[in-house]
Amino acid sequence: MTIRLSPDAREYWRMGPIVLNATIVFTWAVMALLVVGSWLVTRRLEVRPERARWQSLLEAAVSFMREQIRDLSQQDPLPYLPFIGTLFLFISISNLLAPVPGYEPPTGSLSTSAALAICVFVAVPAYNIAREGLVAYLRHFIEPTPFILPFQIISEVSRTIALAVRLFGNVLSATLLASILLSLVPLVVPTVLDVLGLVIGQIQAYIFAVLALVYIVSASRAQEGADISAAGEGAGEAS
Repeated sequence: MTIRLSPDAREYWRMGPIVLNATIVFTWAVMALLVVGSWLVTRRLEVRPERARWQSLLEAAVSFMREQIRDLSQQDPLPYLPFIGTLFLFISISNLLAPVPGYEPPTGSLSTSAALAICVFVAVPAYNIAREGLVAYLRHFIEPTPFILPFQIISEVSRTIALAVRLFGNVLSATLLASILLSLVPLVVPTVLDVLGLVIGQIQAYIFAVLALVYIVSASRAQEGADISAAGEGAGEAS
């Protein structure tokens, strides 16, 4: 029995350096499922108590994400909901489809996990520049002293790497363990592990979304703290 450590190794088509592998195919499949599913559910929205079950399910998911964002950030959840909600749903659905025959979670590829982490890496300055402005955001990298600039940059890069490796490692380990035990005990144990893998996959989707939100919000709060400190110093000099 051959065990693939990543869906990258499963190739469907190749032409020179251009490769169409399982990671790309299943990533686009999940994105298509989310887009088409959202369109089908929301094309006939109803406000009556007797709403369609799929609409009720979608509303419950959105309400859950909105409340979680509000509780974690202590801010209005609407600015963060599209990005954080999309991250959560993509990872959640990717992992939830794992029992489908022939399917491999794209989150089991380091390239997918890295791409999601890079999205968070870009979102942190994007959100804070939109909120505070470019100059104010860049200023926090050299406060309280310009000598801290290299450490700030290392911190930004290292947490992006940590996000990617965390998601990739957990999804890969669950898939690999189930594959190994499937070759040893062909029925009961793999079934239990599949269920456990689904639970772990949902937990990883939640953790990734929470960490992304924490990184974005903590950067804005750090900037607010710097502004308050600067205001206090200015008031002290004025007095």
